[in-house]
Amino acid sequence: MLSARRKDRLDALAAKIREAGGEALVAESDVTDPEQMKDVAAAATQTYGRLDVWINNAGLMPLSPVAMGRTEEWNRMVDVNIKGVLNGIAAAHPIMLEQGSGHFVNVSSVAGHVVFPGAAVYCATKFAVRALGEGIRMESGGTVRVTNISPGAVRTELTDHITVQEVKDGIQGFLDIAIEPDAIARAIRFAIAEPGDVDVNEIIVRPAKQDL
Repeated sequence: MLSARRKDRLDALAAKIREAGGEALVAESDVTDPEQMKDVAAAATQTYGRLDVWINNAGLMPLSPVAMGRTEEWNRMVDVNIKGVLNGIAAAHPIMLEQGSGHFVNVSSVAGHVVFPGAAVYCATKFAVRALGEGIRMESGGTVRVTNISPGAVRTELTDHITVQEVKDGIQGFLDIAIEPDAIARAIRFAIAEPGDVDVNEIIVRPAKQDL
């Protein structure tokens, strides 16, 4: 079940999956809308009979120093990076509890482990993602597994959100060593492939050359 805002990209990805012999459904949706997340969870469950894994992956990273007071960007990060995860959890968690099993994969960041200048608010949102996952794990009694994936520098669109040029210039070194997104996909595949009594709680995936 593929869910995101840009349906054209979802359709293209679904086509590749089908060409490779797989099955894929597409649901255009926005993680900031709790009702849309519930609709995605319901559609997946109705189609496949179960909801085994839910991956919370949406995120924004408009980095800027706190002193700049870019509250609109802060609020947008909170809406997507924290509330978006909560909306996904609220949609999928009851289904997992009812069926007696399930697995959340929450994509945080190395910024959820360390704080660096220009990224205080972004780091705060990613620390929150880790806290949410750990809370679900502790409360579930083994019914719902939780894996936190913390990528380092990965070649994605995240840096496109940065509007402060000096900050963008400052992270250029990370962009030069960035790894491909399929490294994160392999980490997720490893975690969900473990047997039901094994919960891989935390995976940090960095470029070999990244020192933070």
